[in-house]
Parts: sequence; C-alpha cells; structure tokens
Amino acid sequence: MFSRTENFSQYIRLYPVVAFFLTVNILVFLITIIPGIGDTVLYAGMGVNYLISDGEWWRLITPMFLHGGLMHILFNMFSLFIFGPELEKIAGKARFLTIYLLSGVFGNLATFFLHGPDYASVGASGAIFGILGAFGALVHYTKRILPQLRQIILPIILVSVVMTFVQPGINATAHIAGLIFGFLVGLSYFHPKRIANWKKR
Repeated sequence: MFSRTENFSQYIRLYPVVAFFLTVNILVFLITIIPGIGDTVLYAGMGVNYLISDGEWWRLITPMFLHGGLMHILFNMFSLFIFGPELEKIAGKARFLTIYLLSGVFGNLATFFLHGPDYASVGASGAIFGILGAFGALVHYTKRILPQLRQIILPIILVSVVMTFVQPGINATAHIAGLIFGFLVGLSYFHPKRIANWKKR
C-alpha cells in the first residue's frame, strides 16, 4: 500500500497535490540555505507567537513550508512522499488538500494558544501528522475490511507520537494537534454514508 513504484512522471501525474507540496517545500528550503537571503526568508515566515499577536497572521500558514535543517525536511518530505499518495488517491485531491493544509494550520493555531509569546517554530510536521490522523480515521471505519491497514498505520502513529516526546526541539503541540484534527476530518470524510455518496456520483 505504501510502497512507491511509480517513476517520476507517473508520480506527478497520479498525485499532483502531493507532488506540489513536495516541490514547494524543497524549493523553499533551498532558498533558505542561500547565504544572505536565506535567513531573511526563514525569519519572515516562521511561526513566532508574539508576531502573530501583532497581526502577522500569515505566520499561521507559512511555517509548514519552512524547515530548520536538512534532517528536518528529509524526514517530513519522506513521510509525505510515502504516505501522501495513498491518502490523495483514497480521499481525492480536494479533500487531501484540506486535510494537509488545515491540519498544519490547526497545529500552528494550537502552538499559538498553548505556548508563550516568545515561542517560535517551523515545519510541516503538523500537516504530516494530519495525514496520519486521517489514516487513523480510515482504520476506524475499515478495521474489519482492511486489517492490514490497521497493522501498518497504528504502529506508525504510535512510534511517531513516542518520538515526538523523546526527541529534543520538537513542537509536540503541532504534532498532536495535527494528528487530532486529521483524525476528526477523516471521520467526516471517510464516513461510510459519505463514501457511498461518492460512489453514486
């Protein structure tokens, strides 16, 4: 289910939303490592709570396209590359887009409300955890139909949550908030009655 066998052109054609987010994140990261302008771009978009309080609302969105280092973006983009396509295929482009973006924004909102004014963060992890949360909702509805999905997803979610609290410098609030939001949206999107309506169209 999560093994990727497509070539480059097939991947882009089959999963355009995932490909778009991969491209944007990688391009933005490359910009942020350019001497001179890189730090300016990073600081202009990172989530800083007191600046959000001052009206810089875009900082609730832009942090999910910024990363604090090579390992940070590699982990997030690898997760998006592996897990994103299957969810985009199951949910559809528009629904995947909303799960990804709104989970990221919700994670940043939770960070804003639950941390102090000096707290700052970057990363797509809230959106990535939203994808895992949506898969968790799918497992809830298909545990008897697709037991193999449950065997794969639940350990991944468990390990991801544990690593959130074990590794230093992690915005655990965004991770957990994104996971919860993705799960709740997934419960709505993947409800059997709604899926039945999709099939009728």
